[in-house]
Amino acid sequence: MKILIVDDEPAISETLAYALRSDGFTAESCTLGAQALTLLGAGGHDLVVLDVGLPDMSGFDVCRALRRHSDVPVLFLTARSDEVDRIVGLELGGDDYVAKPFSPREVVSRIRAILRRLNPEPRLATALPATPSRFAIDLDGLRIAYHGHWLNLTRYEYLLLALLLERPGRILSRTQIMETVWQDGGESLERTVDTHIKTLRGKLRGLHPDEDVILTHRGLGYSVVG
Repeated sequence: MKILIVDDEPAISETLAYALRSDGFTAESCTLGAQALTLLGAGGHDLVVLDVGLPDMSGFDVCRALRRHSDVPVLFLTARSDEVDRIVGLELGGDDYVAKPFSPREVVSRIRAILRRLNPEPRLATALPATPSRFAIDLDGLRIAYHGHWLNLTRYEYLLLALLLERPGRILSRTQIMETVWQDGGESLERTVDTHIKTLRGKLRGLHPDEDVILTHRGLGYSVVG
């Protein structure tokens, strides 16, 4: 697995690259967003560790441009603690978010979790039937199929949909969803739940436009059709 590190602080890039190589990854680094887009445009990278504060352009702008032609996973790094920044990164298609200072071991662990979810090993790919029957959940591979097609979900989209599928028909409030999926709901805005519900609906309707399986219960929360 080849990881691209985009950060203008050599100490961070070198530390992360060392941790990744020690864990069996191939690591490449650059300092500018434009350079990152050129490297990613050539293909061959399995994940991007992307700093939000780059000298030439915002990491968010890099992700926005990247998402026009690539679904390569993105793990954001930031020195900011603003919850809005965290949510913006996830809404743009980021798969996870780590605030500085951080442990290189934690970053490697999160990278492995993202890649394991998107590229499960064949021996872990036995799909377990779930209710409703239109869905199937691969608990080991951390992925969900809809009418026989594996969905391309971010980490939080997977966790949110899996939570709703645990008990079809049950209504979950935004607070319940945040506390379970994000596990730090106090640091998140409720609208991030609405945003992820919207992207989930878009992906489901992309496969079956005639079905609306995620229901909104005004003033209460969300449920999935049983």
